[in-house]
Amino acid sequence: MKTNNVNNISFTNAGNIGTGLKVASKIIGIQEGGAGLSNIRFIQDSATGLVPKAVFARSKADLGENTFLELSESVLVYYFPTILGEGIFRKLYSKKLPADLKKQIATPAVDLLKANNPSVNKKLLPVKAALALSAFAIPLVEYTLNYFKNLMTLKVFKQSDFENIANLNKKKSENTEQAKKVENSAKKHIKLAAGIYSVCLALSALLIKKGENSKSLQNISEIILAPGTKFFKNNKKKADFFNKYFSLDFADNNGKLALSRGQLTSCVLVGGAGYFGASKDRGKQNFLETLFRYPLVGFYIICGNELLEKGFRKFLYKNGKCKELINDKLEVPNLKDLRSIAEKHGGDIDAMYKKLLKQKVLIAGLPLLFGIGVMGFFIAGTSNLFTKFRYNRDVKNKEQVKK
Repeated sequence: MKTNNVNNISFTNAGNIGTGLKVASKIIGIQEGGAGLSNIRFIQDSATGLVPKAVFARSKADLGENTFLELSESVLVYYFPTILGEGIFRKLYSKKLPADLKKQIATPAVDLLKANNPSVNKKLLPVKAALALSAFAIPLVEYTLNYFKNLMTLKVFKQSDFENIANLNKKKSENTEQAKKVENSAKKHIKLAAGIYSVCLALSALLIKKGENSKSLQNISEIILAPGTKFFKNNKKKADFFNKYFSLDFADNNGKLALSRGQLTSCVLVGGAGYFGASKDRGKQNFLETLFRYPLVGFYIICGNELLEKGFRKFLYKNGKCKELINDKLEVPNLKDLRSIAEKHGGDIDAMYKKLLKQKVLIAGLPLLFGIGVMGFFIAGTSNLFTKFRYNRDVKNKEQVKK
């Protein structure tokens, strides 16, 4: 039988699946790959953040600063944790660990605590906590990006007033005092982030040097890496929730350090402080626009797509759809397993594979498209409209007061 390889699946004639399915399967393959969370979140961020904002850009300054912000923060958040954690600090911090423990650096702290091996945990947890703190540069830089954006817009486009950037005020008059305020605030908060990171590095050094023999530093390590396990020992549901969304521990990508859900949450929360602070510096309308948009987008980035997928799977299962793939636990097999499932059904393997692939694309693709359409274009468009509405209303009210 002649075979072709598409996403490591063999077909009698790969061309029969069509270009659309090939592209969709490639995207799913990225999502389910080793760096899946980083890659798929980068795609989602670009699709739901950059593209809609570019389409609805209100001026060159608006387009320029959104392009700078969206691309820089996506690359920073989704790829630098691995670069810093795996490429730099892992080698630096694990030098004194025995060879067998060096291999366990990527093992989640939650699993290490469950194994309950005190001699191992005393050595490993402080090192892992030091890694997590050193990687906290990511959310701190995310925090500063909005202030750097303000400085860039001020330098390149000579604008500091959001009403001019968003093309609300047709007169486009700039206030020098406002510009100075934006500049000083940006520099102040960038220095603040640098100061906080210096404390993180100092604590990391202390953990590496004295963590193994200090009960206090052991407790700090557990709080950083497994807050749910530390604070909710008698409540598994709460423990799992806090470990998933608030742990600064890295995820395990086949023995390598990768972006975790908790790190992603920290970036959204710390970065959000930067969003609100930098927008407040540029006026009321910028702050209100951020207040409308950021909570929705931030929630979606952390867990929105996951919730959409689970809800959609439940809907399909209850209605007897995609029954070859969705089991009673609402679990769906990975792309690489579809061929073996097709073979078990017998008959025309290629036809069955194509059917399974269509179901897989439907299950994974529709929530993603919903995110792009609703969380991307709809929110970007309505956000701009609401800002324009608020501005016009305020102008009208001021005119009435003058009369």
